[in-house]
Amino acid sequence: MEQATEPAAGISLDELQLAARNHAMPLEVLRQPLTPTGLHYLLIHYDIPAVDTATWRLELGGLVERPLSLSLEDLRARPAVDLTVTMECAGNGRARLEPRPIAMPWLGEAVGTARWSGVRVRELLDEAGVLPDAVEAVFSGIDRGVEGDVAQQYERSQRLDEPALDDAVLAHSMNDAPLLPQHGFPLRLVVPGWYGMTNVKWLERITLVDRPFDGYQHSTGYRFKRHEDDPGVPVTRMLPRALLVPPGIPDFYSRERILGPEPCLLEGRAWSGYGEIVRVEVSANEGTTWFDADLEDDVGSRWAWRRWTAEWDPLACGRFVLCSRATDAAGNVQPVESVWNVGGYANNAVQRVAVTVAAG
Repeated sequence: MEQATEPAAGISLDELQLAARNHAMPLEVLRQPLTPTGLHYLLIHYDIPAVDTATWRLELGGLVERPLSLSLEDLRARPAVDLTVTMECAGNGRARLEPRPIAMPWLGEAVGTARWSGVRVRELLDEAGVLPDAVEAVFSGIDRGVEGDVAQQYERSQRLDEPALDDAVLAHSMNDAPLLPQHGFPLRLVVPGWYGMTNVKWLERITLVDRPFDGYQHSTGYRFKRHEDDPGVPVTRMLPRALLVPPGIPDFYSRERILGPEPCLLEGRAWSGYGEIVRVEVSANEGTTWFDADLEDDVGSRWAWRRWTAEWDPLACGRFVLCSRATDAAGNVQPVESVWNVGGYANNAVQRVAVTVAAG
């Protein structure tokens, strides 16, 4: 992973090209329990493959008693289960690190919550009959590209004893409609609680293996590294994060907010891959002091974000910096400051929203 040579180094044309292919979720959409499909964050590693559903099949093999070969019609004919999940890109917040790792320049809005429908992973594994020596399932997408000078399919694995795999689905629908091409049509993996890189799109094969998968996306990509020679540790579950719907109205270019001096309701969403959000705190002075927000559950899924609200009275005109931070049931608390790593992964430092309170 390259780094910008200086903290203020400009966005490169390569980064702009990535940003043009992918998009974040507008923060005002946090008001909705489910993210509309067209506004859900999107990251495409390589190209969107052209898939002929007449010939496409999901192959499940390797260390199984009964290999499976299933068409899309076969999968859709099975009873579908719904899984409502908040999904966040592992690189979310990368652009705010100094020095900035050179990759997709996410600021903090690479997230979305959707209802995914399909077949449970465990159902197919049980049907195939996993052999005793199997320890991981490797999920392979159709999409191909080059990373680290290696031509490859996009592939990720999951340990078979990973608890989240019990709820994971092979999704053929998103928000009650067939998957769109950019979201993985005809089939994608959804593993709740894990960062987005886990959820392999355009899935064509599941292979049961007897050793940890050492493909690029595990051994080189998506690892927390302190320096380039550090082997690092894997990126896994989402760290806690709270996001605020920016109040008032925006300045077109800077996106700074302008609002009147009257009391206002602050609202947002918070989530974590390590358990339920149990506390959200809000600050109007960039984290010097904090007060508690109220939490509610309007989604109804343990794998989805929680809504939070807080009343704020500015008491005076001037410039303020609003922040929010989340705490999950495992005791993880969002940090006020960023923790740097080579890939720019999981930067869950608190969001800062600059507002100007002006007399009407």
